[in-house]
Amino acid sequence: MTQTTQKLIEFLTDSPTAFHARDNAKTLLLTSGFQQIFETDDWALNEGGKYFVERAGSSLIAFTVGDLDSFSYKIVASHTDSPMLKIKENPVAGGLCATLNVETYGGGMWYTFFDRPLKIAGRVVKNENGRIVSRNVEAPFLVSIPSLAIHQNRGVNDGFSVNPQVDLLPLLCLGEKPTEQELLQKIAGEENVLSYDLYAVNADTPYSFGLSDEFLAAPRVDNLTSVCASLEALCSCAESGGVCVAAIFDKEEIGSATAQGAGGNFLENVLRRIAYALRFDDNEFYKALASSFMISVDNAHATHPNHPEKSDPTNKTALGGGVVIKSHAGGAYTTDGVSSAVVKAVLKKAGVKYQNFFNRSDVRSGSTLGVAAAKELGIACADIGLAQLAMHSACESFAKSDYAEMVNGLTAFYSSDIFTENGDFTVR
Repeated sequence: MTQTTQKLIEFLTDSPTAFHARDNAKTLLLTSGFQQIFETDDWALNEGGKYFVERAGSSLIAFTVGDLDSFSYKIVASHTDSPMLKIKENPVAGGLCATLNVETYGGGMWYTFFDRPLKIAGRVVKNENGRIVSRNVEAPFLVSIPSLAIHQNRGVNDGFSVNPQVDLLPLLCLGEKPTEQELLQKIAGEENVLSYDLYAVNADTPYSFGLSDEFLAAPRVDNLTSVCASLEALCSCAESGGVCVAAIFDKEEIGSATAQGAGGNFLENVLRRIAYALRFDDNEFYKALASSFMISVDNAHATHPNHPEKSDPTNKTALGGGVVIKSHAGGAYTTDGVSSAVVKAVLKKAGVKYQNFFNRSDVRSGSTLGVAAAKELGIACADIGLAQLAMHSACESFAKSDYAEMVNGLTAFYSSDIFTENGDFTVR
């Protein structure tokens, strides 16, 4: 197993929620010599510096300051969240066995969450002498959602509709049900918790499979593979002009329209403050945006081996086929002819394989964070991703070689000099 794959497996395993993904990103950046700065402070930035700033416990923007003779931004955006089950307050329901009252977060394939080990993870919030403090936690025990036996649901193999309030309640314990505070003490080892953001998430560990171990299956492949790849690339890229940015947002799975989501003002504020700290005025900032380029990285549907008819007839996205460039005439993705050409030029120069993704024309497209992040800034943008199977399942899979191609492709993007004049881009 390559070092790159092993790093990814560790990141997937150690990041059960967006809060943990943010923490692990922070650790990786600090280890790589980045300095943490804060939205509440003044920023003192220097050419050659490496920095990151957090928001809301689950989003983070990291950046490096290169040669400023040509001031622009090269941005890679991804997201930390995945579909999971959010635990409500006052969560313990009684009966012969106690269960947890949950609600769905994102558009998951909820039948895949049945009969699996589920971990309770997230954050708890306390008042410590007037200071509201959050701490990330993982419960030391597992829960599970048992399926209804086929003898009591004879039509299950003909079609099964999941009712979230009835079917998705994790089994918690036998006997007398615990109080909310007793449960939180068991989960977090904390008393007097005021509030929490806790989730039931798939606890399966990543595993390799295939004749040559060429595939990897894991929870949260969408979109932690993109987060990890963007951070690896930012930490290892060659020096280049301008400012290189890795933006990892939360709340993509529910539309990005939050303060820590791509549709909020986090990215714009950070880009403005970078310009201000480097002593560029508004005019220079707007000129920089017009010369900048963003890549939105979120995974793409590989052609399913058992259902090839579900894919576009002439654009069969293949596992092992390299970086996927995603396009959609209706605007679900930001890619157009020019931005696609810029990405292809970068990838070809670096010897990175790539392929195209289009939905079938009679199928409604999914969307991602690129449109939300780019629309206010007016930055040229393209959507790319890793080809995967079983998107939004509790366990998803992809080809290991594609992840290596993605890391190499994003490293090449950061290492390139990309600038525009009168609407024409130059890639060096």
